[in-house]
Amino acid sequence: FLHLQHCFPAQTLFAWSLLVWTFAAVIVPVVITLWCSIQRSKRKTHMKQFFRQSRHGWHYTDLFSKPTYCCVCSQHILQGAFCDGCGVCADEQCLRRADRELSCKEIMAPSRADGVVFHRWVRGNVPLASYCVVCKQQCGTQPKLCDLRCVWCQTTVHDECMDSLLDATQCNLGEFHNLIIPPHYLYQVNKLRRRHADEYKKLAMDCGDGWTPILVLANTRSGNNMGEALLGEFRSLLNPVQVFDLSQLAPAKALQLCTLLPPGCVRVLVCGGDGTVGWVLDAIDSMKLKGQDQFIPRVTILPLGTGNDLSNTLGWGAGYAGEIPVEQVLRNILDAGVVKMDRWKVQVSSKGLSIRKPKVLSMNNYFSVGPDALMALNFHTHREKTPSFFSSRIINKAVYFLYGTKDCLVQECKDLDKRIELELDGERVALPSLEGIIVCNIGYWGGGCRLWEGMGDEPCPPTRLDDGLLEVMGVFGSFHCAQIQVKLANPVRLGQAHTVRLVLKSSTMPMQVDGEPWAQGPCTITITHKTQALMLYHSSEQTDDDDDESEVEL
Repeated sequence: FLHLQHCFPAQTLFAWSLLVWTFAAVIVPVVITLWCSIQRSKRKTHMKQFFRQSRHGWHYTDLFSKPTYCCVCSQHILQGAFCDGCGVCADEQCLRRADRELSCKEIMAPSRADGVVFHRWVRGNVPLASYCVVCKQQCGTQPKLCDLRCVWCQTTVHDECMDSLLDATQCNLGEFHNLIIPPHYLYQVNKLRRRHADEYKKLAMDCGDGWTPILVLANTRSGNNMGEALLGEFRSLLNPVQVFDLSQLAPAKALQLCTLLPPGCVRVLVCGGDGTVGWVLDAIDSMKLKGQDQFIPRVTILPLGTGNDLSNTLGWGAGYAGEIPVEQVLRNILDAGVVKMDRWKVQVSSKGLSIRKPKVLSMNNYFSVGPDALMALNFHTHREKTPSFFSSRIINKAVYFLYGTKDCLVQECKDLDKRIELELDGERVALPSLEGIIVCNIGYWGGGCRLWEGMGDEPCPPTRLDDGLLEVMGVFGSFHCAQIQVKLANPVRLGQAHTVRLVLKSSTMPMQVDGEPWAQGPCTITITHKTQALMLYHSSEQTDDDDDESEVEL
């Protein structure tokens, strides 16, 4: 040290010492963390091949996810997997043995002659805040593999209380028995020689009165990317056969399960944004075209998208972020009422020398041309390029805000009134100096704005979902849209109509239908009534009869 001090000044030695300590305190932990992350990713990739071939719905877990214990060796899991269907957990060394020896939730199985379902007990890793059905004390409090849970009725019981359980075999499927497709029902359907609606009704009698099974269709790419976690939670509460991932199976194929259930009793929960809901409703329309009208389900929404205006209109909220448990979501669905919702056909006929087939789209929420469509188009273009960046609802809304701010300065859609003609029920409407036109079917627009009612300073006809009328409004630009959303301005109310016709005479304008944008050249847009969908409406008020089709002003 004296030799170094003689060769180098004290300031230099101090700087080198500080650099070494900084490297040891900061760089080394970062490198170790990065190395562990890479190893974890490699391990997950290696295990996915095994997961695809397994009878269980395995998902990777480790020490950093949640404290779990292996159902084979009873040791704490450092790296392993859990099944989101039955709840079995296993570490990496015991995984193949667990897959071979521990059966999963049976989606189709026989029952006793009286239709009784058997308990399916899994030991250990019971949910937090669960209580023993015998002694009413909390379960799973000991730091080891202990206590049992039924994967069907979610009943939990202590190991020592198991002998005191009155009936350790008979299962009533628990609180959500009216929503679950029992395994014995599918077993009996599979044995039917003649599949007819009357046969399904006879089999449904064993499932009890008020049985309204639910199908869960989740889009794992919507909003905050919560779809995958929700799929696991619904599989644990329901029969895994009634839970579908729309990234792997199209809605039209998933809804074929409706044809194996009694007519008029099925509910469909769509976990996703407004675009996902429209995708499912289009699949339901295809069922009508195939002559399967009697199997048409009632649709409800768990909003995972960015705007979620349809969900907001139907009382399901502006966006789900896990603030209420999945069990409460199912309870709300049980209490929901039925309403009819108009669906519309948007026909776009392009002008030009070449004869093209008109583009036909389905509309549930709104059609627009102008600044809000331009923001949606810019957002959609950049999301297609870098989809991983748009994985948060907050980020998505921030990007919309940036594009809106840019359009305030550029004003790409100005002089719209000179480039477009508007007809409502065949009558020409004189347009003021507008930049955008919005045609609404529902009460909400732009991520939660009551567009037609505005600030309530002017009387206006009420909006309804089932009146066969569209509300047509105009906006003066992006800044005017922002003012409307914070209730500092009103849109220009152009009228209500059964049929809306717009003629774009020149140039290219951005357009959108339910958040799906595109750039359109000269054309004629005709919006006419298509059909009605049966939707579930959630209200905090108690209704006299939830099964009747109610008329709700929305």
